[in-house]
Amino acid sequence: MIITLKNIVKEEDLILLRTNLEKENISFINLPGDNLNLYLSGNISKLDKKSLLAYPFIEKVTALTSPLRKVSRVLQPEDVIIRIGNLDVGQKNRVIIIAGPCAVESREQILLIAEKAKELGADMLRGGAYKPRTSPYAFRGLEEEGIRLLSEAGKKYNLPVVSELTTADNIDLFTKYVDLIQIGSRNMQNYELLKAVGKVNKPILLKRGYAATVEEWLLAAEYIMNEGNQNVILCERGIRTFENATRNTLDLSAVPLIKEISPLPIIVDPSHGTGKWSLVEPMSLAAIASGADGLIIEIHQDPEHALSDGGQSLTLENFTKLMKKGKLVAHALDKELGHD
Repeated sequence: MIITLKNIVKEEDLILLRTNLEKENISFINLPGDNLNLYLSGNISKLDKKSLLAYPFIEKVTALTSPLRKVSRVLQPEDVIIRIGNLDVGQKNRVIIIAGPCAVESREQILLIAEKAKELGADMLRGGAYKPRTSPYAFRGLEEEGIRLLSEAGKKYNLPVVSELTTADNIDLFTKYVDLIQIGSRNMQNYELLKAVGKVNKPILLKRGYAATVEEWLLAAEYIMNEGNQNVILCERGIRTFENATRNTLDLSAVPLIKEISPLPIIVDPSHGTGKWSLVEPMSLAAIASGADGLIIEIHQDPEHALSDGGQSLTLENFTKLMKKGKLVAHALDKELGHD
């Protein structure tokens, strides 16, 4: 609900309004850009619109029809910039690159990939340690050992690390070792997990559910932000459609659409979005052109023998080619890609 004030309002009038609303467990903030519109939050379901209009300094009361609040440009018109280490995610002139294996397989593997990722211009290192796999017989990660190895590699090569959290039981481990906590597609609507990470002081990477609408995805972000954690990065990773030529249908239209609706940064995952390594490069370039704030790319030193998702992982040679072409596209848009 939004209250629009008349041009002249005394400070004591606002104090009175705040005091009376707090009695009903309702608070308000000024909307960005002016001092005449107040956004009400809290127990507003039983609030009487007529009682508000009885205040002589209130011009009108508007009920919001959209369920989106904290993720909307209505409350935050300016783009959100999220700080991770020395990296700013969401800058207009910057496309960040997150690269690494689908799964941490060994110390030797993750150190090698971290070294190459850094050398080729990646900004962050990804790696799965707790893997929610469709088959219970597939490799499901090294778990705590994998998180520790990922952290070790990230620190050695000065790369913030990203990994997927699957249960609130591991929050303490992740807040200690992980710089950007990922909520995967399967858990996008795990509301108890969303509320749990909403209470931590770590940025969250929220992947779109494989059958989620844009509104459902944004409402999942709303769950996190409503608990106090405002540092949410969205990730488009493809949705399930009737098409089976690719693993998913990568919805790049979601990138400019999100930019219209929400100030949150959005990155794209063309690896999961297509499921085919040969499609990762062209869809990465298209994602950059669509306005994405970053890419998350799966790379592996030997994809044919990867323990997880080798078919969608780029070799180090192909990742080198992608970075070269990506920089050309970014430059054409007056942006920088990866670190120098």
